[in-house]
Amino acid sequence: MTLPFILDVTIGLVFIYLILSLLAAEIQELITTVLQWRAVHLKKSIEILIAGDVSQSEEDSIIELVNDLYNHPLIKSVNQEAKGFLTILPRKLIWFLSTLPIKLSLSGRKRDISIFGYAKNEQGETKGKKHSAPSYIPGDTFATTLMETLGIPKLVQKLTESRLMNFSYQQLHDVQSILIKLGEQLYNADNEVLKFLDNIEQDFRQKLEYEFKIIIADYQKEKTDLITSMNRMARSLDRFIEIFALDMPDNQLIYKALQRLKVLRKDSFADIEQTICLQGLKPNINEVVQLINVGSEIQQEFINEFKDKDSEAYQTFKSLCQKLENFSKQLPPCVVDNMATLAKRAQLKAKTTEEGVNILRQEIAETFDNSMERASGVYRRNAKGVALLIGFSIAVIANADTFHIVSILSKDATIRTAIVSNAGQVVQTNSVNSPEEIKLLREQTNNLLEEIILPIGWNKMNLEQQMGLTSDKKNPLLINSYLTMFCGWLVSGVAISMGAPFWFELIGRVVNVRNSGKRPKSSVKSEVGDNS
Repeated sequence: MTLPFILDVTIGLVFIYLILSLLAAEIQELITTVLQWRAVHLKKSIEILIAGDVSQSEEDSIIELVNDLYNHPLIKSVNQEAKGFLTILPRKLIWFLSTLPIKLSLSGRKRDISIFGYAKNEQGETKGKKHSAPSYIPGDTFATTLMETLGIPKLVQKLTESRLMNFSYQQLHDVQSILIKLGEQLYNADNEVLKFLDNIEQDFRQKLEYEFKIIIADYQKEKTDLITSMNRMARSLDRFIEIFALDMPDNQLIYKALQRLKVLRKDSFADIEQTICLQGLKPNINEVVQLINVGSEIQQEFINEFKDKDSEAYQTFKSLCQKLENFSKQLPPCVVDNMATLAKRAQLKAKTTEEGVNILRQEIAETFDNSMERASGVYRRNAKGVALLIGFSIAVIANADTFHIVSILSKDATIRTAIVSNAGQVVQTNSVNSPEEIKLLREQTNNLLEEIILPIGWNKMNLEQQMGLTSDKKNPLLINSYLTMFCGWLVSGVAISMGAPFWFELIGRVVNVRNSGKRPKSSVKSEVGDNS
């Protein structure tokens, strides 16, 4: 037995494994598509990620939250479905087949409802069950979707809005206090001073208060940001102080009131960034996330900031708290805990609220990507188990007995030569770096099967060779033949499950070794004989 002979047998065996592996891959891809295994596995992995535990992932609140995530426009845009009657018709059959394993599973109605959730309109009304979902979601898309579903960006805006309103009322209250105190001190003054006091009171009402309300309204409509709003307030107060200084009569008490107004302006607006920080106008990301936990100490601290419980600022915050309370009843506690942990990590790295939101989004995206890596490992293990079942089934259906294949390749030079020749051509003209190349390889191997008779199948001649039957149909070792056949199926099943790329790469290496090795002496002698 020479090395070229062993290489030829090896190439023949590996080529048969390659053909059957291509068939197995096609079957597995078909099953995966019909049952939507990737999409189902992804959704289940997200439920486990949100819950933080496999056992809690079946809770209704977790399932409902994940369904809400899947109804978000960002995730819905990832799942592209074809349109048209001719396309929808076969898809409906696929949808029906994909629901059968769920309906027959132990999870019952809950998993049937939650497999992909329900489609909803803009008003949040259910308009039908969803039959498909994305098989892949980018980490940043998931992070943005989760934060928007939890309302964190909107919560930041509303909290800042409430604090800005509270700050503006406090400024107006301080200015008004200075004017009231001045009026009390000069209630017996002459007509000129009293007229000045009336005019400045009107300016306060009609200009300063009005301008502050316009500034707050513009911020609520998101026409301006916080720093712009603060600068506008500072300019409004400057104009009021200038009017005060221009119109004031020569009076010591009025002069002192002017100085108090200038001090107030300097304390509040000399350094706007410092004022925003000291007044907490921009809540940090940890405060925002903790506020979702209704009844927390941070929520009570926010409430205590509002001295006037009848003010519009407090009413705005109170309305926000009521919405949060209703939302938190539907929110799983584990979600708040997990988000709080990520928010604390984000707060340590952030200098501003915007940075905190962005870092929190990055933390969620990174956590999601890490979780999906682990989920991919689980999916690959499950897929490997399915591949083994498919491989063994193909080995039985095709009667691909490894031991019999090796025996025939060792004895029949014609089959061996034909397989080796075609295997070399396939290796030289193909690669399997993409699904399109695998498809092309599958088409070429299908064409080769019409020219080559492989030592597989349930035909009469193949069975007689496997069983070692003689002409009189008697074989005392039939049980051993069946046992050998079964073991050959097992070996073939494991080999098929290893995948076409593995066998393609292996056959390429073996062919290269064979072509680069020394030519057999028998071939050299035959060529000499022919030339003579």
